[in-house]
Amino acid sequence: MLRLKQKIHWRTPHPPQPDKPLFIFFPGMDGTGSLLRHQIETFNLGAAFDIRCLTIPPDDLSTWQQLTHSVITLLRQEIRLNQRPVYLCGESFGGCLALQVAIGVPELLHRIILVNPASCFSQQAWLKWGSYVPGWVPTPIYQFGVVGFLPFLGSLGRMAARESQDLLTAMQSVSHLSSTWRLNLLREFEIHPHQLAQISHPTLAIASTDDLLLPSVSESQRLIQFMPNAQRLLLKNSGHACLLETEINLMQILQDRDFLPKTQGKTPAKTQGKTPAKTQGKTPAKTQGKTPANLSVA
Repeated sequence: MLRLKQKIHWRTPHPPQPDKPLFIFFPGMDGTGSLLRHQIETFNLGAAFDIRCLTIPPDDLSTWQQLTHSVITLLRQEIRLNQRPVYLCGESFGGCLALQVAIGVPELLHRIILVNPASCFSQQAWLKWGSYVPGWVPTPIYQFGVVGFLPFLGSLGRMAARESQDLLTAMQSVSHLSSTWRLNLLREFEIHPHQLAQISHPTLAIASTDDLLLPSVSESQRLIQFMPNAQRLLLKNSGHACLLETEINLMQILQDRDFLPKTQGKTPAKTQGKTPAKTQGKTPAKTQGKTPANLSVA
């Protein structure tokens, strides 16, 4: 039976809401787009946005140029149907892609959120050389290794059982070949200070202090140093896949940092638990109401 090759596409977790701004989510190396579920279902991210999650097929071997072109094409199609603000959120691998898109089509974007972006991957010697290992091992050993790698991908003790399982399922869905290829893309990725300086959109760089995979705190500092309208927020005790953690509420973070659409600014974010975070930025963020005790605004 002939199997049609999957294409890069949007995952739409809710029925379209054309009256709301677009929230475009670029996922990590899994490429599934499914790991935003916790933020959508638990914290009602769809109350403020019409959400699209990028889905990259598990056997996709696109280059950065091809990925960027495919995403820009999808984005133009969306905007052609309905002109409205676009909030671009990239996590880890997706953070690199978000930066590429921001440089390529700045006129299409309104605001940018970067969550532990992997833009510093090639600058870390142990990551760069260690990333060759998956390509050297047989596929059965690679699949077993994914399980052992989970504690580096996220702080499992801060996730509910369902989110931990979602993370494992997403990572196991990527083929051995594609995983090796995407690590190669991260080794190749470079973005220079003069390119960052061209990104003038309001940008929020979210960094986990206990990220065991990437030096996200120092990378977020580098990004806001060169991006003229950027600020950062530090998530205390959080791991790399922080959006899966029980206490991390992206809707509340965006509200506190004045990143919600203006029509949503007075709408309280649905909260469950707390969002422990330290915040830093070059421009103090305007907050809604009082600043929670566990938030410190630089």
